[in-house]
Amino acid sequence: MDKNEIFSHIDHTQLKAFATWDAIKKLCDEAAEYHTASVCIPPNYIARVKEAYGDKINICTVIGFPLGYSVTEAKVVEAEQAVRDGASEVDMVVNISDVKNGLYQKVEDEIRRVKEAVGDIVLKVIIETCYLTDEEKIAMCRAVTNAKADFIKTSTGFGTGGATREDITLFKEHIGPDVKMKAAGGVKTVEDLEWFIQAGCERIGTSSAIAMLTR
Repeated sequence: MDKNEIFSHIDHTQLKAFATWDAIKKLCDEAAEYHTASVCIPPNYIARVKEAYGDKINICTVIGFPLGYSVTEAKVVEAEQAVRDGASEVDMVVNISDVKNGLYQKVEDEIRRVKEAVGDIVLKVIIETCYLTDEEKIAMCRAVTNAKADFIKTSTGFGTGGATREDITLFKEHIGPDVKMKAAGGVKTVEDLEWFIQAGCERIGTSSAIAMLTR
């Protein structure tokens, strides 16, 4: 697969709690050079990146991250502020406790509220597959679809596991036709990148794609 095609699917990511401006700037410089789909950065850096780079790169951020148990109102406020600061994509974490408690409608309602808050901005919903049963994953496919989010995303990269081929296969069987897929966490080889893209993942979240593809 052509390297430029792979780059066009990459959300080039730096979400460590101790990420410095130098690390974020390096990420953004690489994204601009290799034309990645976006940079995925902590919310506190959105405005600074927007001021420094303008429209040269696409800014993605995270809310309710990485544990997902913020109250809905906090996620809505986070999302609205991210858009005001210049984000054009938002990746939210579902309330995993609610999923485990079988409160699927509550999770769907929260996703819907965040989507309404961001409007035309792309919303990706992280369900953190490593903690879920297949039944719960299928329920989240339905919730994401019904709430009219743009993407379902496997993982934060901070859980006990990341994207798996089995989960992407499961997603494909149960998401609606307007929902896209993002694989994240544990995508460590060029073979992984190619497999997930060929399997239908519109996006891959990783911090290492450029290093992998420019060796």
